[in-house]
Amino acid sequence: MQLAGQGVEWPVGYGGRQMQRGFLVGKGPTAFSPPHPCQVLCGFSVLAPGPAAPSCPRHGAAGAPVQFSPCLPIGLAPPLRLRPRPRPAPAASCPGGRPHSGLSVPRLTGSEPLTILPLTLEPEAAAQAHYKACDRLKLERKQRRMCRRDPGVAETLVEAVSMSALECQYQFRFERWNCTLEGRYRASLLKRGFKETAFLYAISSAGLTHALAKACSAGRMERCTCDEAPDLENREAWQWGGCGDNLKYSSKFVKEFLGRRSSKDLRARVDFHNNLVGVKVIKAGVETTCKCHGVSGSCTVRTCWRQLAPFHEVGKRLKHKYETALKVGSTTNEATGEAGAISPPRGRASGTGGGDPLPRTPELVHLDDSPSFCLAGRFSPGTAGRRCHREKNCESICCGRGHNTQSRVVTRPCQCQVRWCCYVECRQCTQREEVYTCKG
Repeated sequence: MQLAGQGVEWPVGYGGRQMQRGFLVGKGPTAFSPPHPCQVLCGFSVLAPGPAAPSCPRHGAAGAPVQFSPCLPIGLAPPLRLRPRPRPAPAASCPGGRPHSGLSVPRLTGSEPLTILPLTLEPEAAAQAHYKACDRLKLERKQRRMCRRDPGVAETLVEAVSMSALECQYQFRFERWNCTLEGRYRASLLKRGFKETAFLYAISSAGLTHALAKACSAGRMERCTCDEAPDLENREAWQWGGCGDNLKYSSKFVKEFLGRRSSKDLRARVDFHNNLVGVKVIKAGVETTCKCHGVSGSCTVRTCWRQLAPFHEVGKRLKHKYETALKVGSTTNEATGEAGAISPPRGRASGTGGGDPLPRTPELVHLDDSPSFCLAGRFSPGTAGRRCHREKNCESICCGRGHNTQSRVVTRPCQCQVRWCCYVECRQCTQREEVYTCKG
């Protein structure tokens, strides 16, 4: 499913304008519309002077512009051109076809080493390309400034949104609302304070935090590097090393990037709280990974680094928080006129003082009751025609309307074996299966 190609928007921040397509925020959520992985660079082809080469009628003159595909997948460096090393000029032949006696002609076996000729952009051109990538994301002024500050941010933002959308759809694949974010459903959903909206804010901030931390340790960012973890407990048997995921930088960046509006706006406070829940879930999943060094694996010394949990584990934890989310109501202080939040007691820590009783614990909160999502409407296309599993969720997804059963024959690879070298050989097996879809 081409999520980006369908214009998936994602909530990530706050601002003072009405919600528009992109990272512009309204009096409620901000929406981030990730372009298709190709769209970010489709507007400007990557042109670079070709490497020095002798003129050749077939290949063109030396230094001619080499144009890559005008649509490069974002996050990938321009491809490298592989070309054999220059071959020696062939010896002059005699009329009989034999070379002169004083000249030697080396034979080429086809296994000669290749010369890697990277095609890179000039610094000015690379900066312009990065600025255009940030502009295409339609960020707020502050967010655009932060994006332009580091050439790796634009690519990381697109990666984070795509990763978050895929994880959202995976976690809700058996639910009535299956993280449908296309067209008008997306915009209508983000304007309301449903549990589903709370999950979107949390998964998007978690995805951005996770992607930035990984990008730092992978060397794709200029303003951050590996996590040094100075607060980690020092032990004689430990040697801090490796390249840990830089959670400290990424969490700080995300909080600044998302911003926070006035405390008088209850919806903004709720959304910001859910954003922080996503960041806290990332922090809670950090693990210390160690590698042993010593004779015969004696582990005399261990090299350790901090590593984030896989993102599917983050999605699983946020899905659990979605199922136990707190509904909060609003109240107005008659003396100050400020809006506050109240939540029903559920045996959890709540109240931060100062008239802000949002939960201290990292719980998702929402303002409105969610619709049933059974019928097509403003927030979802409904469940009519949805595939379901008869023993798992047909009764729930189909909302009591029943389901249709269709038998079909499918062909799948089976009895696969690895052959030397190096491919997998499979047989094609045919079987009959039943498909269940919800009635309209």
